[in-house]
Amino acid sequence: MDSSFDSSGIARPLAPVRPLAEAGRPAVARDTQGRAPTRKSRWPARLDLLQSASGLFLAVFLIGHMFFVSSILISHEAFYTVARFFEGAYFLAEPRPWLVSVVVGVVLTVFIAHAWLALRKFPANFRQYKAFSEHKAMLRHGDTGLWWIQLWTGFALFFLGTVHLYGMLTQPELIGPYESADRIWTGSMWPLYLLLLFAVETHGGIGLYRLALKWGWLEGRDPSASRRRLRIAKTLFSVFFLGLGLVSLLAYVQLGIAHADKAGERYVPPRAAVVKLGELEFALSRRPGG
Repeated sequence: MDSSFDSSGIARPLAPVRPLAEAGRPAVARDTQGRAPTRKSRWPARLDLLQSASGLFLAVFLIGHMFFVSSILISHEAFYTVARFFEGAYFLAEPRPWLVSVVVGVVLTVFIAHAWLALRKFPANFRQYKAFSEHKAMLRHGDTGLWWIQLWTGFALFFLGTVHLYGMLTQPELIGPYESADRIWTGSMWPLYLLLLFAVETHGGIGLYRLALKWGWLEGRDPSASRRRLRIAKTLFSVFFLGLGLVSLLAYVQLGIAHADKAGERYVPPRAAVVKLGELEFALSRRPGG
């Protein structure tokens, strides 16, 4: 009789009851085997917080980056001014392209860390992948589908984004109207940038939407209404920045086609060209017999 209870793991009715507290210490809840429960680790929550923080940082950087890049739509000189600003040309004696490399290095580090943190939630093997696919098909839940899209766009970004960031890290001096247009068209980088644009805007829009849900941002009295508003905001975000990115990319392609015969030539703003021409005329006038 006793052995059957022991082997089944069920507590015996006539077993002596353990005291609630011993030697003045509070009693610890135990299972039927008398074992104290293991303490839950806080690291999963900490890693989740780091993933959210790194994702928010990258989303803010992405928004700023899209506006800076789209300055080509204003004029060539506007984009040239933005590029030289980040090189410190307006508060240092001369442009320092390595400043851009430092910023890109920080972004690349956060990007890799964010990808590593996100990998924790990827299906680890085919069995998990199949189980999740069946689960998603059965539920037909919108947010679950968005997570699935975010997973695949994030996977694509790890390759597409790394290529782009590495180029900016190693060649920061080649950022300018002609330089960027030549890289996109003559350097045949436009297909990569097109894929990168769709992946990053889709991933970023879904990411901000899920962050708002997860941490309760902009949460009103009616959760369903709040979720609908967030979905609308997510869609508008993606559509706006996709449109802005496509128009900007088209502008670079058109400039690259027009400049293809002079690929490799650096852009010189009109004011700088006038100054250089004036210096040349002055130098010629100082020559003997000039």
